[in-house]
Amino acid sequence: MQVAKGVKLPTTAIGCDCRGNCLNSHDCSCAKLNSTDSKHYDFPYVHRDGGRLVEAKAVVFECGPKCGCGPDCINRTSQRGLKYRLEVYRTPKKGWAVRSWDFIPAGAPVCEYIGVLRRTEDLDNVCDNENNFIFDIDCLQTMRGLGGRERRLRDVSISTIYNSDRPDDQRVENTPDYCIDAGAVGNVARFINHSCEPNLFVQCVLSSHHDLKLARVVLFAADNIPPLQELTYDYGYELDSVHGPDGKVKQMACYCGAEGCRGRLF
Repeated sequence: MQVAKGVKLPTTAIGCDCRGNCLNSHDCSCAKLNSTDSKHYDFPYVHRDGGRLVEAKAVVFECGPKCGCGPDCINRTSQRGLKYRLEVYRTPKKGWAVRSWDFIPAGAPVCEYIGVLRRTEDLDNVCDNENNFIFDIDCLQTMRGLGGRERRLRDVSISTIYNSDRPDDQRVENTPDYCIDAGAVGNVARFINHSCEPNLFVQCVLSSHHDLKLARVVLFAADNIPPLQELTYDYGYELDSVHGPDGKVKQMACYCGAEGCRGRLF
């Protein structure tokens, strides 16, 4: 990930005191952030198949650079880079697409969305109108179900990362403050297409800091994915939510081919 000028990543995460690998979720301060119920502290991942996310969450708290555990800790599952052989290929109607040569089990991290971390308000100064590789970091909006997003506010330690006493946090806007621009710099994730019935889901992950507005964006397998099946996720557009420079609503047809396709991307 590259960081644009004027954007500063916080380094406020203190880290756990575990040594080697984090084994007890009741002793790991990072694991505790994934729940507010002291009777149900648990790691978000299980050890099977190299680490699998148990369920989609509002946010996943992983161990970070200030933690005492090592790189093989179960609570660093999404930080280990590409595990599966991914192929970028051309499709008849959708342009580029991505598939895996390997079987991907449900809950496995597939890849992180990589690009240049920017302020959303700066996009007009650095990007052209044809840049379709902008990923809004909309974790706060998703947690609250804004703009047609599926609400994901669950049992996590929200107070740790979202201090409502701060004046600038009194309101949660529909437009996220930050985005990832993969137009010129990116990885394989930029070629993954939308589907109305996707086999991947978007998960916000925090490790080196606890600011949701700057969370890492990781794509996980929603189902068991057989080899050579196209990888897709829901882009999350609300219909009639995209406007052109003239203020008119823009529309784009959806060619995902899913049985429940809504016919339009936006």
